[in-house]
Amino acid sequence: MRISHEAIYQSLFIQGRGALTRELVTCLRTGRALRQPRARTQNRPQGHVGADVVFSERPAEAADRAVPGHWEGDLIIGTGRSAIGTIVERKSRSTLLVHLPRLEGWGENPPVKNGPALGGYGAVAMNAALIASMTKLPGQLRKTLTWDRGKELSAHAQFTLETGTKVFFADPHSPWQRPTNENTNGLLRQYFPKGTDLSRWSAEDLDAVAIALNNRPRKSLDWKTPAEVLEQQILSLQQPGVATTN
Repeated sequence: MRISHEAIYQSLFIQGRGALTRELVTCLRTGRALRQPRARTQNRPQGHVGADVVFSERPAEAADRAVPGHWEGDLIIGTGRSAIGTIVERKSRSTLLVHLPRLEGWGENPPVKNGPALGGYGAVAMNAALIASMTKLPGQLRKTLTWDRGKELSAHAQFTLETGTKVFFADPHSPWQRPTNENTNGLLRQYFPKGTDLSRWSAEDLDAVAIALNNRPRKSLDWKTPAEVLEQQILSLQQPGVATTN
């Protein structure tokens, strides 16, 4: 007889209430007494994620680090609705940090429902900042971008039109589908600790951190730096007839 992991989890919860007894809750690392089946959360529809941009539709070459130009991205969040955008190229591990300053009027009045997002990473502000960062790269190095399911990229169609970069969204609760970005975000917390206001760092500060990170040798790159590998990729694109998969 085969029993799914979900059945095992549910058997630990009180029938009808879906909650653990108080004695069992104290044994949990998370301390959460309620459980919601993972399948239920994964099936929630999200308007900005259509069938053509789900993770399963991403081209196969994006999963192969032999081909440059495929990126992963997300936000790191700070206090007071502050954030920094992070995008990482899968082959070179090169990182771009996207400055997301708060917009004019932030904190002056109470937030308005369905009003403009002044925190700095609403869809409009996010698009503008991300487009400015990605268009600095050669066109051949901006093939795809795999993002978390956050609504900050709900205007992804316009982003794709402006940059030529096709956006795909990872499945809910699946950070392993953006492994390079997740690892990089962990490294970035050395510079931008949790629980801090990320708006305190300027665009110049972010550039300095990106330079430091991109000049750190990586074992996964045979102890080359991401900056060195990215430079090799750019040079190979400038030489007609030279393959970019080496």
